[in-house]
Amino acid sequence: MTIQRRATLALPMLLLPDIARAQAQGWPARPVRIVVSFTAGGTTDIIARLVGAQLERRWGQPVVIDNRPGAGGNIGTDSVVKAAPDGYTLLVGSVGPLAVNVSLYRNMPYDPRRDLAAVTQIAGVPNVLVVRSEFPGRTVADLVAEARRRPGQLSYASTGSGTSSHLSGVMLDRMAGIETLHIPYRGAVALNDVLAGRVQFMFATIPSVIEPIRSGQLRALAVTSTERSRALPDVPTMVEAGFPEFDASSWFGVVAPARTPPEIVNRIAEDVHAILRDPAIQRQMIEQGADPVGSGPQAFAAFIEREVTRWAAIVRAANAVAD
Repeated sequence: MTIQRRATLALPMLLLPDIARAQAQGWPARPVRIVVSFTAGGTTDIIARLVGAQLERRWGQPVVIDNRPGAGGNIGTDSVVKAAPDGYTLLVGSVGPLAVNVSLYRNMPYDPRRDLAAVTQIAGVPNVLVVRSEFPGRTVADLVAEARRRPGQLSYASTGSGTSSHLSGVMLDRMAGIETLHIPYRGAVALNDVLAGRVQFMFATIPSVIEPIRSGQLRALAVTSTERSRALPDVPTMVEAGFPEFDASSWFGVVAPARTPPEIVNRIAEDVHAILRDPAIQRQMIEQGADPVGSGPQAFAAFIEREVTRWAAIVRAANAVAD
């Protein structure tokens, strides 16, 4: 092969960074799809729609929320992994599919650290342990005492195997030395059976249960973060309830397919940060139980790496398996 021929073949490769920059400058030129790997009405969906509506205004392009639930968030997340890395398919993901599932599922279709580009963490969201208002106990100690009195008879709902709501229940069983029955649901519908009294308790993200708590339908016993929630300042933490190692907070963030141009990743991160700096948006999120974050791509990638390691230890200690 001649030198001229080799140079001609190499030219397109040399131009790739410039092409990527040109694409980023004109982005977005058409609708952007944000995948939510859980059902509508849950916390991931609530946060995605809140941020998506604001991004739509900033970008002047439709932002479409696409709910793709199943397999603890793996189905929707995998669809983003396989999407074109052009910035037009994003995921608002949560702790389960982005950190927990890699240790929980034997046959994962993707690795969140390798196959996704971290963009920004939107918010941290504690789980809250809730019971119906008719439940006789008013504290975590009361719930534990009832579970000891009736081993294996109290049941708890979760938004799916491998979610933080599931593993929070596993942690309670292990730390309190009790035996309860886990009933997994597909997303936010889990709350319906708690409200109907068919399931005794649930660890739920605060935004998904804040209104039933405020209306008196549910009683909040404790939050799973190490500090009290600004949305529920009168509710103690699980640490305060006597479980010093209990930390099972959820979090939510934006990721894109791996190899999405850095210029587009940075643009999305900057626009989400601008949204989270809006005092009105901050108040709305805090009132719903979410604490705004707004980390950069590198910081969010490092955070996901730490969370994968942390939840792997929890999964091992609980001997939990989802499939």
